[in-house]
Amino acid sequence: MSHWSFPAAVIALIAAASAAGAAPGGVTAIVGATVFDGTGKAPYPATVTIEDGRILAVGPKVAPPRGARIVDAKGKALLPGFFDVHTHWTPAGKPAATPQIASDYVRLGVTTVNDFHEQPESYAPRREWLTQLVSPHVLFAARIGTPGGHGADWADDATTILITTPEGGRAAIESLIPYRPDLIKVFNDGWRYGTMPNNNSVNEDALKAVAEEAHKQGWPVLTHTVTVDRGLEAARAGVDSLAHGMQDRRLTADEIAQIRKSGMAMAPTLAVYEPVKPGQAVRDPADPRLAIARTRFATAFANVKALHDAGVRIALGTDAGMPGTPHGSSTLHEMELLVQAGLTPSDALLSGTSVSAGLMRVDGDRGTIEPGKRADIVLVDGAPWDRIGDVYKTWQVYIDGRLVSGAGAPAPPAANRTDRLPSTTVAALIDDFERPDRRSSLDTLRLDTPDGGNDRSIEVSEVIAREAGGHALSMSARMSRKAAPYAGVAIPLTRGSVRPVNLRQYQGIRLEIRGSGDYRLSVNGLDGSFSAPLPAGDSWQTVTIPFSSLRAAGAEQRADGAKGWTADGITQIEIGGRGPAGGRIWLMVDNVSFY
Repeated sequence: MSHWSFPAAVIALIAAASAAGAAPGGVTAIVGATVFDGTGKAPYPATVTIEDGRILAVGPKVAPPRGARIVDAKGKALLPGFFDVHTHWTPAGKPAATPQIASDYVRLGVTTVNDFHEQPESYAPRREWLTQLVSPHVLFAARIGTPGGHGADWADDATTILITTPEGGRAAIESLIPYRPDLIKVFNDGWRYGTMPNNNSVNEDALKAVAEEAHKQGWPVLTHTVTVDRGLEAARAGVDSLAHGMQDRRLTADEIAQIRKSGMAMAPTLAVYEPVKPGQAVRDPADPRLAIARTRFATAFANVKALHDAGVRIALGTDAGMPGTPHGSSTLHEMELLVQAGLTPSDALLSGTSVSAGLMRVDGDRGTIEPGKRADIVLVDGAPWDRIGDVYKTWQVYIDGRLVSGAGAPAPPAANRTDRLPSTTVAALIDDFERPDRRSSLDTLRLDTPDGGNDRSIEVSEVIAREAGGHALSMSARMSRKAAPYAGVAIPLTRGSVRPVNLRQYQGIRLEIRGSGDYRLSVNGLDGSFSAPLPAGDSWQTVTIPFSSLRAAGAEQRADGAKGWTADGITQIEIGGRGPAGGRIWLMVDNVSFY
């Protein structure tokens, strides 16, 4: 095997060019690498040229054009950027986590991810934010579940749309069209792994309706599916891929044949189910939960191997953001686990590149090293097609043809080095409830915020006419039968609560209220939640809550009161209350404003 080599003067030029990144309008030539192109070919030595964010040419006889920026990659492996088709950009959905999560993926060569965690209202502001970051390409999944199902326990129907019928499924997809999601996730399986009470599952006819309508929009459909029977339902319904592995029992030959015939893929997310994850303490071998987890994991391994051997596509997903499953490193670890399950290292690399690109319907744009494709590229030391652990030896990462991480990369932009977007300001009027579309006077979508879990408070909020004229918000709730049940309504100050707000120009909040229950006004933000009691009675009254009366959550008895309150980083105003378990509360609110 021959490689390109360069004298010291040229290598110095390489370093200077690399430090500047790949500026638009020029050609970058990566020479001397062994290319794993993701097409199924064996790795081969080649030069790869890049221009305007796209791969210009690939091949052993490609000559760098005059004036090209030369990257000497002798001894390196060049691969397509990696995919992760199942992530949650957490912790706890805080927007402040976004820059760090983006950086964690980029530095390890993960250049396209699916985010399963966001409400549709946040897609547009998040997409805009991501343009300010060095970030992987992020595809947003709209979530659909069923009452009492997994995913519905957040009690947030603005994030997870709940359906029970085909009509509901079709309506859910129609409601999502203005938001332009990139894919749909359906929680069609309520099995809780034999360790918790099961949730409800989406009916097969409703799932089929969702898949049919989503496909009309060009959106792939992935499902939270962890059992064989629900996996077969998903295959019959036309689902594109399972977003987990099936773990309750081993597939039969006939069931494998059904799945193969359907064309459905699977992203087994072995990383999230590994009984003892990297860096975790050794678990007590006498713990019965460990034995259950190991049995499930062995079953998942066996089903991955059986499906792959039968020709079923195995994509790469991790469920990163869930406990013990960190962003970035879990994607690479998933490849190791696929190899442990019986795939070859080359197969695992294909799962993490072209197979996942095909599943997401972006294979015409990226996922392989071919002319015309997006130049999302990772260079590593070693030969990961022989030793999958070499994927951790990241040398350089390119996204859209720009060197963004690794040797010679420029420093990331300031947006990657802060924990939040710059705050904005908003008008004094938060909501007068005169709009009929659930949107506030700030043009944000109001959110019902009942307590979560399987047993949760059931609330109804709606805009109604006031006797004196105009409209008000009415909320009524039947409280769950548990300690301190809660129901409320939150008003985001910006779309999707993504961009925070600085409230230092105001002194507090004023509103009109009547109701029956124990109510509080909360001001939620990136630094926590701050609240004050909110008196309410049978008659309308105007209540003024100065910011000085707010107390940090859990700190009502502290002498320093609202320690940490800065009036900055604020995302929502929330009005809610508690009542007796199994009881009812009601509330009416109008003309909420800052003063």
